Amino acid sequence: MRLDKYLKVTRLIKRRAVANEACDAGRVEVNSKPARASYDVKVGDIISINMGQRPIKVEVLSVSEYATKENAAENYRVIE
Repeated sequence: MRLDKYLKVTRLIKRRAVANEACDAGRVEVNSKPARASYDVKVGDIISINMGQRPIKVEVLSVSEYATKENAAENYRVIE
């Protein structure tokens, strides 16, 4: 799954267009490297998002095409 879509499905970023812009601006890193929106997310990847007041770092636990609001957070684990 593309990185921008993963960020939207898991609700880490509210809209896919915003996720795409954040990737283009270099605010999203995967495994400590700047990532493009087209990056293919895999289980075990560490995603860092530097938007807003505090940055967030998560580990990908699963990749699913759809997630409800209740189970969206089950796809990742917050590290910092």
